[in-house]
Amino acid sequence: MRINIFQLFFLISILVTQSSYSQVDVVYTNLVWSDEFDANGAVNSSKWHHQTQLPAGGSWFNGEVQHYTDQLTNSFVNGGFLNVVAKKEPYTSQGITKQYTSARLNSKFSFLYGRVDVRAKIPTNQGTWPAIWMLGKNVNEDGGFFDAQFGTTNWPACGEIDIMEHGITPSQPANYVQSALHTPSSFGNTTNIGGTIANNLGNDFHVYSMNWSPFQISFLLDGVVFYTYNPAVKTPSNWPFNAEQYLLLNIAMGGIAGTIPSNFTQASMEIDYVRVYQNTIVDNQAPTNFTASIGAVTSSTIELLLNANDNSGNVNYNITYSGGTIALANPSGIQKSVIVPNLMPNTNYSFSVSASDLAGNNYIANPIIVTATTTGVIGCSGSDTQSTDGLPFNLGYNYSFETIGTDVKITFELLDAKVGLVAFLRRLSPFSETQMTNVSGQIFSHTVTGQTIGSTINYAVKFAFSGGLSVTRFISYVVGSNCALDVPTVSESRQLFYPNPVDNVLHLQLSDVHNQITLTDILGKKHLQTTVGALEDIDTSNLKPGVYFLRIQNMYGIQHHKIIKK
Repeated sequence: MRINIFQLFFLISILVTQSSYSQVDVVYTNLVWSDEFDANGAVNSSKWHHQTQLPAGGSWFNGEVQHYTDQLTNSFVNGGFLNVVAKKEPYTSQGITKQYTSARLNSKFSFLYGRVDVRAKIPTNQGTWPAIWMLGKNVNEDGGFFDAQFGTTNWPACGEIDIMEHGITPSQPANYVQSALHTPSSFGNTTNIGGTIANNLGNDFHVYSMNWSPFQISFLLDGVVFYTYNPAVKTPSNWPFNAEQYLLLNIAMGGIAGTIPSNFTQASMEIDYVRVYQNTIVDNQAPTNFTASIGAVTSSTIELLLNANDNSGNVNYNITYSGGTIALANPSGIQKSVIVPNLMPNTNYSFSVSASDLAGNNYIANPIIVTATTTGVIGCSGSDTQSTDGLPFNLGYNYSFETIGTDVKITFELLDAKVGLVAFLRRLSPFSETQMTNVSGQIFSHTVTGQTIGSTINYAVKFAFSGGLSVTRFISYVVGSNCALDVPTVSESRQLFYPNPVDNVLHLQLSDVHNQITLTDILGKKHLQTTVGALEDIDTSNLKPGVYFLRIQNMYGIQHHKIIKK
């Protein structure tokens, strides 16, 4: 759709604002290529190539059943919108007849690093697979626009960036769209997947975006980041994204998109615009006002707070420490929080931090040195295989609870290999589910804030993946307690509670004459809280059968014990 110069500048300003709030690492502001789909009729042949050649053998790579054609009925511009149309109709090409037709458009433009915005309304019909995606310009794929001249590399070594896909995630809720990356280290059923819910999908237009820098690739829906791919150590196996890529628009039919209903006739993806932004202005000014300081510190992480200004709008930061190097970027003038992970407790760390811009201009006083010492661990950890809902676990899961001030960081790792994995932290009373942050691989974390030291919290995790879901058992943790090693001290071992399992009376024989005891059930409800002496009997006759947790606090510290009520 055509826009005038004033509108363009306005939209760019909105783009920059959205990017800043969305915390993409590099803001791209110069429009370098676009199609506004102004002229009715056939697509602009100077910008788009119809990819119609079938792969060897006549079948597409994921079992799709359509012919891609250059027919005007499968791709055309009308009223400022590109229409990519999948139709049910017999069509013979290259000696093969198929029952469905569609279009697959390649951009005749390729680029390295930048931002793509595509405003589109996509079909949600069963059996359709609409996609907005990218492939390496060097991909060896017969029939692709760049193949004859540049096709030297097989998939997935060329790299694939899927900006938007729909219709291939039956385990996900309605209105779910996903983004994915395919690399030599993870392809096909790749684990590099992120997704989000788009309101009123199929009826409303949404802006699907991808922001690609030398450091990370972020995916946005309507200006909000929902997934970022950022391998800590980049290799050709996990990061083939250092060469030019081009855009593809298509609707596939069937295959992994599922069964096509017998009453299907056609479905259309309407595209308002496709825009690519880069930074093209020559920059010879170094960053200014560079600051680096320490933020939150835990037993395994140290937060670095970085900020600097640069006329280009973006700043690169390079952090060097005993554990390696971290390279990243952030918009100019916006404080960046960098969490340095996998540190040892009670250890001093020194960080050398430098600032530069994308053109390589260095801050005049590089580097800044900052130091911090990690804390001791206050928390619990363990492993289990118990499932309370959905599919059973095979290898199971690891979990940890760590108290940080009045917050509790909860981390779960699924040991069973799954595709399309997302995790939700589940609280039972009152019931709630909160999506957890993917830390790396199949490790997910979420921090619950504002907890009371000494209170008991209970959480489980729902792992959702392609083909189903599994839910862990509810795990109780006393905020502020340290039971990670599960090894009793000498004083703990002298403290007796018996019998266990208990019928009516639980006998306590403790090491101190002044003990605070609390008895809670698996949901965290307190059934007893009192102060007792060294010898005490607890009446449990009114308790329902089940698992309870006994907390004992005295001069020897805090201990936790599991009690089974018959």
